Amino acid sequence: MSANKNGNENTDEKSAKYICLACPYIYDPVKGDPEGGIPPGTPFEDISDDWVCPICLVDKTHFVRFKDTK
Repeated sequence: MSANKNGNENTDEKSAKYICLACPYIYDPVKGDPEGGIPPGTPFEDISDDWVCPICLVDKTHFVRFKDTK
């Protein structure tokens, strides 16, 4: 794992949001998906491959990393 400019472990991957390509749902690891069995604090990469979007029910392969433009 890479380190940031302060020498700390880079946490970008663990805090990255992912957006569903089939609908407007954004998975936020801070919130998780408690109704889908994913507790808050769970990075997207740690979600089981059988998890589906809570809105449109597509699988994880339909998600891409969300780049916030704000």
